[in-house]
Amino acid sequence: MKCRTTLSLVALLVASSLPLPAQSSVTAPYDSIAREIVRTGLGQDEAIGMLRDLCINVGPRLTGSPGAAKGVAWAVAKMKELGFQNVHTEPVMVPHWLRGPVEEASYMTDASSKPIALHIAALGGSVATPKKGLTAEIIEITSWDQLKAIGDRAKGKIVFFNRPMDRSLISTGQAYGRAVDQRGRGAVEAAKVGGIAALVRSMSTRIDLVPHTGMMTYVDSIPKVPAAAVSTQEAETLHRLLADGHRVTVSLTLSCEMLPDVESANVMGEIVGSEKPDEVVVVGGHLDSWDKGQGAHDDGAGCVQSMEALRLLKTLGLTPKRTIRAVLFMNEEDGLNGGIAYAAKDRGTERTVAAIETDSGGFLPLGFGISDSAAYGKLSQYAPLFRPFFADHFQRGGGGADISPMAKKHVPMIGLITDWNPYFDLHHSDSDVVTAVNERQLELGAVSLAILTYVIAQEGL
Repeated sequence: MKCRTTLSLVALLVASSLPLPAQSSVTAPYDSIAREIVRTGLGQDEAIGMLRDLCINVGPRLTGSPGAAKGVAWAVAKMKELGFQNVHTEPVMVPHWLRGPVEEASYMTDASSKPIALHIAALGGSVATPKKGLTAEIIEITSWDQLKAIGDRAKGKIVFFNRPMDRSLISTGQAYGRAVDQRGRGAVEAAKVGGIAALVRSMSTRIDLVPHTGMMTYVDSIPKVPAAAVSTQEAETLHRLLADGHRVTVSLTLSCEMLPDVESANVMGEIVGSEKPDEVVVVGGHLDSWDKGQGAHDDGAGCVQSMEALRLLKTLGLTPKRTIRAVLFMNEEDGLNGGIAYAAKDRGTERTVAAIETDSGGFLPLGFGISDSAAYGKLSQYAPLFRPFFADHFQRGGGGADISPMAKKHVPMIGLITDWNPYFDLHHSDSDVVTAVNERQLELGAVSLAILTYVIAQEGL
């Protein structure tokens, strides 16, 4: 005999698989369309095939690299293959940083003369160490106030920034936001107090041996010192050694370099609107990725979901009143040049009705965050369309980095919300590979985008 809990779960699963009745006169015109989009998306399951092609046959797509150029060519060919209209690229100048072939680090304590290897990754934009590397004692920092208070004690040392992401916070995005400043400006702040390098705890809630890279910046008036991320597990080890009173010395060798800017491109394709073609709904993600892993969740998933959303509408013969444009932006990771260039381009009489970004990984979709009050008031009425697959959480506040430059033109910003608890375990690391993506969750994200973009294209904002 099944327990009551099991029977309740079965009842919930059965109920969630049934089509919902029309919730109101607002959603009624779209109930059957939304159900058909869901059935078609899950039945055909095309997004994962596109993502495998991008991640395996193209690979990582570091801005300015041959991989990024190959990604642009792939996106153009794929959009044409899918039958999108007006497929084209828009050029944009982007930075060109190379990681280089050498990334080595090890530590020794005053209790041992045997070097112990560290798992590290140079931070994006970092300068190289001297060819023979550098060796110095480390000093641990967990706050900016602490760094200011240490005075001359940091001179000649490697500054070890070890402020963890706050695991007690419900939102991992919020935890990331509160910790990532040490990665971004750590090298600058270390140099200000005489440090010769910055070693930064990886931005992840998981304790493991996988280092996570990411963008950092310099200030021209301050000496540029090399910067690298260290795995969270080894950051914990270094912390314990220092807390026990040991003197810890680290040897660091990096061979990265910044080359002159190169030309790359945003890629876009459309379904042209039947009644108001100059009114455009933009949906997209960023094509570039870090050179660690394959850029699967960040943001290959968002790119293929955007294309899959348009493919689903075309497959079902749904021609929207307004144009829906998929845009794959270049250079989100280390400059945002693609998003800035897209927003700055003069598009004549064209008006962007809304901009939607998917850059939270290919995880289970939960709903949408909407920046504009009026847009939220209108779109939240359509939340019941997403209830059969539990993606009906619509909230105020949302958007994305690539579309953010359009906010200055008062374009409503919308971001796909996912269950991104695992996101920072993977992003910017060797763990961000296509095998870490659940194909049904990826497809449901594309389904969500297809429904929402179609509703906006029909109803406007």
